[in-house]
Amino acid sequence: MTQIQKIEQEIASLPRVELAKLRSWFDKFDAKEWDHQIEEDINLGKLDDVAGEAMESFKKGSFKEL
Repeated sequence: MTQIQKIEQEIASLPRVELAKLRSWFDKFDAKEWDHQIEEDINLGKLDDVAGEAMESFKKGSFKEL
């Protein structure tokens, strides 16, 4: 059995309250990982083209207010 399979079994056996706590923790953990990946991509210049296109669209007035 792989480590992932063991974790899956453990998660499946958690009481609802504990599962809710795990879900909350994982959401925060995943958000931090996502932020780290975006920051890394920005620092490596991977988003430069997309950012440039967005700025051009903004300058042309091609955007929607949120």
